[in-house]
Amino acid sequence: MAIKKQRIILHAGDYYFGNEHAQVHTLLGSCISIALWHPEKRIGGMCHFALPCRFERNDQRLNPRFADDCMTLFERSAKRNHTQLRDYQAKIFGGGNMYEKQYRTDQSDSNRRPVGEKNVAAAFDLLSKHDIPILVAHVGEFGHRRIVFDIETGDVWVKFSPIIKMGNQQSLTGVS
Repeated sequence: MAIKKQRIILHAGDYYFGNEHAQVHTLLGSCISIALWHPEKRIGGMCHFALPCRFERNDQRLNPRFADDCMTLFERSAKRNHTQLRDYQAKIFGGGNMYEKQYRTDQSDSNRRPVGEKNVAAAFDLLSKHDIPILVAHVGEFGHRRIVFDIETGDVWVKFSPIIKMGNQQSLTGVS
């Protein structure tokens, strides 16, 4: 008899870590989801962060809205499960550009980059610093993604819906 999998839905600023009895779902625009999976233990997790890092550390509680806090949560989950982060496999999704770039001349070069691009860079940087191999990256472009992560198999399904530019207008396609 097959065990029914728990359906976990992540919103921006959510984090989940569990076993093979869960599927994790989310919808991404400029946000990023990192799916970490341990192939031997069939455990893993996924985050949905909105920003690369905190600018101020007034509150010491971890907040998965930020990439660096998500990585700390992954570290804690791995330790709790008697594993090390380098034994996991990573898949990165999101970081889409939801609008055309509109550069302002009164900002530095780094501030001109869209938040999706900053989020992608943060994800790659954090995973690299922790020696976590990245198997898949489906990031960037104009549009959003629907993601389903099956913790039993480590498989991730992606439905990408591009934004098509029509003159000065933009429209979504492929949304069901």
